[in-house]
Amino acid sequence: MAASPIPMSPTTTLRLARAGFVLFACLLGVALAPAFQGAGWTGAVVGAGAGLLVAALDILLNKFTISVFSSATAGLLIGLFCGWLITRIGLSELPLFQASDVEAQRQRQQVFQIAVYCTFGFLGITLALRSNREEFALLIPYVRFRQEGVEEQRLLVDTNILIDGRLPGICETGFLKDSLVVPRFVLNELHLLADSPDLIKRERGRRGLECLENLRARPLAEIKIQEDSQAEDGPADMKLVRLARSQGARLLTNDANLGRIAILQGVSVLNLNSLAKAMRPVVTPGDEVELVLVKEGRDPHQAVGYLPDGTMLVVNHAAHLVGQTVTVTVSSSLQTAAGRLVFAELKPHSPSLTKT
Repeated sequence: MAASPIPMSPTTTLRLARAGFVLFACLLGVALAPAFQGAGWTGAVVGAGAGLLVAALDILLNKFTISVFSSATAGLLIGLFCGWLITRIGLSELPLFQASDVEAQRQRQQVFQIAVYCTFGFLGITLALRSNREEFALLIPYVRFRQEGVEEQRLLVDTNILIDGRLPGICETGFLKDSLVVPRFVLNELHLLADSPDLIKRERGRRGLECLENLRARPLAEIKIQEDSQAEDGPADMKLVRLARSQGARLLTNDANLGRIAILQGVSVLNLNSLAKAMRPVVTPGDEVELVLVKEGRDPHQAVGYLPDGTMLVVNHAAHLVGQTVTVTVSSSLQTAAGRLVFAELKPHSPSLTKT
């Protein structure tokens, strides 16, 4: 069976594109050298230098995304239009720009116009980069940009939430209608875990990959693989936070520490464990609960059972019913450092109690 080809990483593609551009600039310099009365090697050096300068500029602007570029371009156009309006009202005809020499007067007026265009162009760019898309509706009143509401915002998925395994079931319920985005470095981390010699890590990695396969198979879940657009080093968690911040996306995780770091950097976080904690049923004194007693309690007469959410429930005078399903009445609850502890009494007409 033939092995499938390994796709080229975006970083390698960018490097090849830059090298190709420098080579093209070098050949262009050789071709244009005779037109400027220069030698071929001189044109090659000048062309290669210009190509390297453009490639260096591209590296410096590696965080300049297409969305930022489009906003800056819109702001530049608005600023230039405002500058054009300023030059149309005759300010260049003021005595400040008058001179006895016609050529000197023309140069002053040109310098004034260039300064106006540059100033308003710069202000337009800076204002556009500080503004959101909805504010552009003030300038174009009949055009409304689609608002990225809560149900349309992208969700970046981390490694732990995939290993957790609960995500496919949540997506099946329809509560998560967002576009789930899995960064390439998260997928690579799962692959490394799945190939790890350590049994526990290998099982975690495989469970994460199976979770991804289940998500792809479900019609209600939209999964996208985010290719690495930047060659960044560092831990995967930090790269995930930077990616979410640069894209304005939310972060879906069950890692409390990662969630705190993301919130400190202004990233919106959805913590699956916090959701599960909020969904725990609240039992109050007087409620009747049916559960299985799994072990004896601390006191000789007590038995312990667990609610579906994992809350421990201590039943008095039920040690002899361990292993049976009983109906109990909640009597009190206590909040401890380890969690919530609920105490209950056997219901007098409980079938298990009657059988005994």
